[in-house]
Amino acid sequence: MKVPEQKLGFGFMRMPLKTADDQTAIDEEQLNEMVDLFLQRGFTYCDTAWMYHAGTSERAVGKAVVARHGRDEFTVATKMPDMMLHSKEDVSRIFETQKKNLQVEYFDYYLMHDMNNVNYELALKYDAIEFVKQKKESGEIKCLGFSCHDTPEFLDDILTKYPFFEFVQLQINYLDWESAGIQARKCYEVAVKHGKKVIVMEPVKGGTLSNPPQEVQDMFKAAHPDWSMSRWALAFAASLPEVMVVLSGMSSMEQLDENTDWMRNFTPLSAADRELCLKAAELIRKTIPIPCTGCRYCVEASSCPQNILIPNFFALYNTRFLMKRKDFSPEEEYYHNYLNQGYGPASTCIGCASCEAVCPQHIHISEWMPKVAEVME
Repeated sequence: MKVPEQKLGFGFMRMPLKTADDQTAIDEEQLNEMVDLFLQRGFTYCDTAWMYHAGTSERAVGKAVVARHGRDEFTVATKMPDMMLHSKEDVSRIFETQKKNLQVEYFDYYLMHDMNNVNYELALKYDAIEFVKQKKESGEIKCLGFSCHDTPEFLDDILTKYPFFEFVQLQINYLDWESAGIQARKCYEVAVKHGKKVIVMEPVKGGTLSNPPQEVQDMFKAAHPDWSMSRWALAFAASLPEVMVVLSGMSSMEQLDENTDWMRNFTPLSAADRELCLKAAELIRKTIPIPCTGCRYCVEASSCPQNILIPNFFALYNTRFLMKRKDFSPEEEYYHNYLNQGYGPASTCIGCASCEAVCPQHIHISEWMPKVAEVME
């Protein structure tokens, strides 16, 4: 499997815009300058997808990267949008359209997009997995993988059933590393167990970790005064041994210049710096609304009659609260994945308080359930 020499990938999900509220109004002149500097500094991995920027990202990458640079100067990755499939014909139609959008005869990296327990069923229904496997065999896909926002158990099942997938794209950052909802560490360990390389998405958690609480910023600055908050987050993910690429959705030349400058000579975090990141995660969690520690007494020492996965839902709610984002929310997707596995939604809480009787943090769980439902459902 081809592995990029540099660990930073250009995520074309948040490109510079001429009009802030119009995702199709891509600033092509600035984007060209950013792409040129990215490649000039030795980075190659360019990541896009069918639906990014309201369906215009792939064409933008085709124009800014492929049409303006030699085929040996970059690698391009895109994804089969399983969630948007309605027929077997869609699979081949989309694949061929992507080749035209990106102006390529083959994809260096190709992923099944967002494989979870729902999208997986769609992929099976329309033979999408078998289709991309055949495209790998024909040479139109050089490296085949999938992205995943789901549980370690689901990930393990997919990698066991389909060992031909060569890599996995996972949400990993220091805040989600020990999160009960995202379970980033456990997902990473599953990928490693199966011998798969990992591509990291959301390393800065949608920008949340670029502006953490002041206490965290002061702690980081004391250790490395010249490091930005984003650098700490990217470095945490990039330091994991089996991580092949860390994607950064860089939307300005300033961001790209900073990230490519220090990542050119990347060295993994020291053990002390890694511990600082985990300590930062603890400090950030103290600023969140529900003081749940994930001890799981509420689900293991009591029996919820509605089968609500309380600690996981609280973890997702807390991180959703921190992000303060109005666009894409991975937390809501993880939440609905749990519901699809048979767990009860927060809105079905009957207020019996059996969970509250065993909660060491004395959280009024039944009072929080309607708030969780309002945000996540």
